[in-house]
Amino acid sequence: MRPAFSLRHLAFPAVVAGFVAVLVGYTSSAAIIFQAAGAAGATAAQTGGWLSMLGLAMGVTSIGLSIYYRAPVLTAWSTPGAALLVTSLPGTPMPETIGVFIFASGLIFLCGVTGLFARLMNHIPQAISAAMLAGILLRFGLDAFASLQPDFTLTASMCLAYLLARRFLPRYAIVLTLLVGLAVAAIKGEIHLSQQPLTFAVPAFIAPHFSWSSLLGIGVPFFIVTMASQNAPGIATLKAAGYPVPVSPLMSWTGLASLLLSPFGGFSVCIAAITAAICMGPDVHPDPQRRYWGAVCAGFFYLLAGLFGGAIGQLFSALPPALIHTLAGLALLGTIAGSLQRALAKDKQRDAAVITFLITASGLSLLGIGAAFWGLVGGIVAHLVFCLPRR
Repeated sequence: MRPAFSLRHLAFPAVVAGFVAVLVGYTSSAAIIFQAAGAAGATAAQTGGWLSMLGLAMGVTSIGLSIYYRAPVLTAWSTPGAALLVTSLPGTPMPETIGVFIFASGLIFLCGVTGLFARLMNHIPQAISAAMLAGILLRFGLDAFASLQPDFTLTASMCLAYLLARRFLPRYAIVLTLLVGLAVAAIKGEIHLSQQPLTFAVPAFIAPHFSWSSLLGIGVPFFIVTMASQNAPGIATLKAAGYPVPVSPLMSWTGLASLLLSPFGGFSVCIAAITAAICMGPDVHPDPQRRYWGAVCAGFFYLLAGLFGGAIGQLFSALPPALIHTLAGLALLGTIAGSLQRALAKDKQRDAAVITFLITASGLSLLGIGAAFWGLVGGIVAHLVFCLPRR
């Protein structure tokens, strides 16, 4: 039975978790969106409109899906898909680019309606899903402590604050860590605010044009990369965290949102993995059934970011990289530990889970598809081989 929806269940740590998730999402990949829009020949106003539409779309879907399913269903743009667009779109007219977005979104919506993607995901063992999530998040945990080298004072202060808070005020560990990081960065003069005012970018409608060359050469790879490198890890993240959300409706709603907003530059709305994991940890709420508030708060921050379009990136870029890396890594410690525990819990699946973890953490990229997908493939193949009957 789903818990009742009530604002009294909203806690301040959930607000901070939502802010950290959006902060990590924008600072880690907003630059790729700028590059993808530039490759499509978009003007500065159009690029801001793209980011506005993406922010509004992710905000509405994150809030709506999280409240409806009472689970931290956070949506995001397809960062691997955007990276593919950077190399594939140069020379493609803007109307054909919009046609590619509509075509790929339609395929995602079709996967949701038919239930094909859900049937594939149901055959993945939980240990392999958990191992893949741990492999995805490993880099963020390593980056948190690697930041000690370029900015020892800031990173060490945040780590010390986190340890003390986890001991005495565990629910507010990330909150206090963020405050200490901001204070130290301000004292050191490492927060550099831009003088350019925040403005609202109005998304503009662009009539699509469809051509077989762009649909097959860009649209199909974009669809495959988005499903394999973004949606599959996102669904696996929810499963690994213990949230059995129905897959097909999620694919249908996110695909429909992308389909409707593609003419305005909303090229993809997918299920988030890394940023969603920030909203699933015990720091958000002791009760796992109340952690969906972290994704709801992230949705509100996405809406706020969407109102200001590309200018919000300047606000996030004012913070030092060490602060963002350390904050993200510390916020994900609990999720990493829980994922590793679930991945190694069953003896029969342990070897396959370790293979999944290592492939995913390696950063392998083949055929334009990221390591998370190949980690799943490697783990499933290993699991099937280990399940073969012996003579």
